[in-house]
Amino acid sequence: MKYFIYILIIIASGLIIYNTTHLDFGNLLDGNSKTALISIFASACVIVLLSILLVSKAIQKKKNNL
Repeated sequence: MKYFIYILIIIASGLIIYNTTHLDFGNLLDGNSKTALISIFASACVIVLLSILLVSKAIQKKKNNL
């Protein structure tokens, strides 16, 4: 499970990098830039949520070992 979460984090990071190439900094809220911006925020949310899941699993493991 731990490795699967790391793979998902790497994929989300790759999507952030890919979508930044589609940004037009002159018009961030027009056309493809708007879609890329939404995808960047969604990928960032995925990374945050998966990081929280990893911390939660580590806390649960420490709690069960006591």
